[in-house]
Amino acid sequence: QVQLVESGGGLVQTGGSLRLSCAASGSIASIGTMAWHRRAPEKQRELVAVITSGGSTTYADSVKGRFTISRDNAKNTVALEMNSLKPEDTAVYYCKVNARRSGDIYSYDYWGQGTQVTVSS
Repeated sequence: QVQLVESGGGLVQTGGSLRLSCAASGSIASIGTMAWHRRAPEKQRELVAVITSGGSTTYADSVKGRFTISRDNAKNTVALEMNSLKPEDTAVYYCKVNARRSGDIYSYDYWGQGTQVTVSS
């Protein structure tokens, strides 16, 4: 199996910053795309940011210019730097990793357990 452990959520005031981290472990042969999603109360889950294995990034319009996604391929980690946070950023944030396990032919998506981010006004 592939395990994802997230950290870094918490409570912050409007305009503040937080850094989320997600570490993948297990019998991993390779990791492709890594991403962050979020689910706000009473809303559907949405894609926040994606980073490919080559380092190309894509962001939701709502976070462009404020959030930065990065990865460390040597450590199998992905991070989300969040600046200028707004109350509407309040949500549970999930990392998602597309990984191929050792001995497998295909890769699959794996999800973290989620970490709460609350931005107070």
